[in-house]
Amino acid sequence: MELPQLPELMGLSLLLGLLALMATAAIARGWWLRAEEETSSRSAGQKANGLPLDKSLRSKKQKQHQRVRKEKPQQHNFTHRLLAAALKSHSGNISCMDFSSNGKYLATCADDRTVRIWSTKDFLQREHRSMRANVELDHATLVRFSPDCRAFIVWLANGDTLRVFKMTKREDGGYTFTATPEDFPKKHKAPVVNIGIADTGKFIMTASSNTTILIWNLKGHVLSTINTNQMNNTHAAISPCSRFVASCGFTPDVKVWEVCFGKKGDFQEVVRAFELKGHSAAVHFFAFSNDSRRMASVSKDGTWKLWDTDVEYKKQQDPYLLRTGCFEEASTMPCRLALSPDAQVLALASGSSIHLYNTRRGEKEECFEQVHGECITDLSFDITGRLLASCGDRAVRLFHNTPGHRAVVEEMQGLLKRASNESTRQRLQQQLTQAQEALRSLGALKK
Repeated sequence: MELPQLPELMGLSLLLGLLALMATAAIARGWWLRAEEETSSRSAGQKANGLPLDKSLRSKKQKQHQRVRKEKPQQHNFTHRLLAAALKSHSGNISCMDFSSNGKYLATCADDRTVRIWSTKDFLQREHRSMRANVELDHATLVRFSPDCRAFIVWLANGDTLRVFKMTKREDGGYTFTATPEDFPKKHKAPVVNIGIADTGKFIMTASSNTTILIWNLKGHVLSTINTNQMNNTHAAISPCSRFVASCGFTPDVKVWEVCFGKKGDFQEVVRAFELKGHSAAVHFFAFSNDSRRMASVSKDGTWKLWDTDVEYKKQQDPYLLRTGCFEEASTMPCRLALSPDAQVLALASGSSIHLYNTRRGEKEECFEQVHGECITDLSFDITGRLLASCGDRAVRLFHNTPGHRAVVEEMQGLLKRASNESTRQRLQQQLTQAQEALRSLGALKK
């Protein structure tokens, strides 16, 4: 038998060696890939547990995080023929707003740690100017202007107290906002539902969700503590005339107190004035008219009511019920209301929708649905009653008050029939014409 020649054996050995090397490399590559995957998963676990990462991986993650932060949440879109304007400078959700008593400004506060002061004369323009006040190390949930419009107060979300900001005009026409050195002392033991400043400038009110209302002087000293005895408070407010403080809550009534001061302006006492009785379930919300002679309330019993509060309460005279309307949404969810300055129009908000009623006839005239991306947090008419403002996300939306113009038309037409002299007729006719022109321009004049 012949043995293979040496060169052939060497060639065969080289071939087998090459194949073995290739197999080894393939196996090693598989091991390396699996090891890399395990390393990546361990790195992710280390990041979750707060352990240090490889610098290259950390840098990559940081860049991805920065890109995510730059992407702003999408703004809720809303359009309507009666939408007058949308104010959109806040980067956080707006919780409260307040019109100044001179009608020149609107203050808004949001969870972006700012308060914005808007010029109302720009509302119907394309550009809406605002000035910003920063709330250091906190954010405001409630805001109210001082009577002279040179300051405002806010309720601090984390601080659970009041902070005062003073407004100073600069040479360029803008304003600077300076917080006073000390906040009010902490007194409430439950979340605060509302704050207010009397138009007389004599006192400040804060109301918490238990049964407590505090009356403060402007220096931060408590003058009086009111126990509402309503199980809980859902809303409280100071009347525009500054004589009364009212609250509503678990009970089916609205309780009203008189805050009494002496002739020299010294505080004397808080006494019960009157109550709004007539609802059969808890009252969600209430509001005063501009002259405090009318009040409106909305209840869990599914109704709203309009009251005549111009009574001799010191002689035990009760308010008169003028109108009751149906609002079924109030029976299933909390809601808010706003009463126009002349008490002719009632705005009711439930969820993200707004309903406008004529208080003379009790009829619903307008409905705006899905106005905001979140539930409506505040609702208010401007001091002229021509615009209704709402907030509930990062924008304030302003609506033309067409039911208010129609109410003026109805009232002027009735007064014209009874007018006895020419000067009165001319004045009434001018008001009637202005209201009709406003409706015509909005395409809302009924033929």
